[in-house]
Amino acid sequence: MSMISVKLYATLRDVVRGSSVEVELEPGSSAQQLIEVMVAQHPALESVLLDERGRLHEYMKMFINGREVVYLEEGFQRVVEPTDTVDIFPPVGGG
Repeated sequence: MSMISVKLYATLRDVVRGSSVEVELEPGSSAQQLIEVMVAQHPALESVLLDERGRLHEYMKMFINGREVVYLEEGFQRVVEPTDTVDIFPPVGGG
């Protein structure tokens, strides 16, 4: 098992009462599996992060090593390594 730190921003911090969460993953786990395990550990995140299919809402932004997951070749099937930096941002508005 590997520990992955996921940094959360804005309203997501209120949900988990912190700026990050630690997620324990099996080696070879994907970004989608990371989200699923994170929600299992923090059930309050489910409605905030996931759509009805159990996938990250389109308006949520997940980055691995500074690159948005939707633009990675493997997308949410990309394997997450213990050395990766993972960030999740909710939509931000303002003017």
